Amino acid sequence: MNSIPQFNQEKDTSSLISSFTKLIGLADLSKQVNFKRHSLVSLLMVVKWLIQSRFARKSLYRFDQPAEFTSKTGRNILNDGRINWQKLLCLAAAKLIKVLKPVIDKRRRLALIVDDTLLARSYSKKAELLAKVYDHNEHKYINGFRGLTVGWSDGNTFLPVNFALMSTKKKQNLLGSKATTTDNRSIAGRRRTQAQRQMNDVTVELLKQAINEGVPADYVLFDSWFASPKMFWQLKQLGLDSVSMLKLSKKVYYRYRGRLYDVKSLYERLAGSKLKAKDDYLYSCVVEAEYQGHSFPIRLVYVTKRGNKGKYLVLATTRYQLQPKEVIQLYGRRWQIETYFKAAKQYLALDKSQIQSYDGQCGYFAITALTYDLLAWQERQAVDERTIGDLFYLMNDALPDLAFEEALVYLLSALKAVKEEITTEVERIINNFIKLLPRFIQKQLQRSV
Repeated sequence: MNSIPQFNQEKDTSSLISSFTKLIGLADLSKQVNFKRHSLVSLLMVVKWLIQSRFARKSLYRFDQPAEFTSKTGRNILNDGRINWQKLLCLAAAKLIKVLKPVIDKRRRLALIVDDTLLARSYSKKAELLAKVYDHNEHKYINGFRGLTVGWSDGNTFLPVNFALMSTKKKQNLLGSKATTTDNRSIAGRRRTQAQRQMNDVTVELLKQAINEGVPADYVLFDSWFASPKMFWQLKQLGLDSVSMLKLSKKVYYRYRGRLYDVKSLYERLAGSKLKAKDDYLYSCVVEAEYQGHSFPIRLVYVTKRGNKGKYLVLATTRYQLQPKEVIQLYGRRWQIETYFKAAKQYLALDKSQIQSYDGQCGYFAITALTYDLLAWQERQAVDERTIGDLFYLMNDALPDLAFEEALVYLLSALKAVKEEITTEVERIINNFIKLLPRFIQKQLQRSV
């Protein structure tokens, strides 16, 4: 008996979306995420319609209007500031992880992965809290937001579990309209206040929320932008061990054998000693970090930087009992969040939102993450090694605009309705056209017309 129910490939996208929303219990999450509407339109209906629009690769204005409600109603719910989109994503991911857990090897190290990505809005001017954000790849400021994301990984499957859409607190960098509310008694107000706080502080909040909502993890993986003794200590208080890369900075010191060193000076000390560099890494040692009078051990691992002979990278972990090879292997899993960002932008239009309100943008981000969770769930079930892109196009094929046979049936039915006005010559041309079609289409037309 399989722990995860299997679905035939022939089933269409609508059926798979319904199965996914039933699996995560979306219908029961409405009250928990503060969905309030005095009508028969449920959050389940709207979320299913929003996910379908992603696979159809259409904006909400161009996508087919559902039978249960108007597209305007769907957009209004997406922009509803009362809905806690962060909690919705956390609860859905926690339920999906619970379903996957029976088929996860107990020896696997469960980890949360933190990173942010640039969401450019180059042509937008009035979007709420739109800001100038620094692009570390292009080394210049770009109009948009930073999508801070927390993902979960068991080494095989990656699931986005929480997020925050970051803006700026500096008035000179704020381009769009100011926050419509700053009342921290409301979800909308807290969300906007969070967007203008320090990213590391928001990261700790997102991780704490994910853990409290039932997302299991022992480690947090992040790159050097988030790494600091303060972050290591705060995560340790949450019961989470950190694995990260460190900046080659001379401003942060660690205690090694009674003396303080920055990571560069410590490397020179180790290289000048009798220690020999290993085949898989250069050096490793346990040092003490300090934060507000608290001292705690961390392990540093120096590894060779690929493509740059003579240069090195420094990895750090608060689980100092880990072997250096285990630290390197665990940190390598952080790349999964980069592949999520690429897939979400390339296939799910993560950075193509034209929504002006901040609440609507947060809802858009949450729906994108939920759609990716659906694809990751399907990838986990597939018997063959399908990529997220393959699965996206498979789901996309199940939502055609109009089948060729249906178009012909519609055309011939329209012509048949006005046959009195059609001359004999036009009727002969149509009959000849039908005879030149493939036989299977001719049979389909004969049955339909």
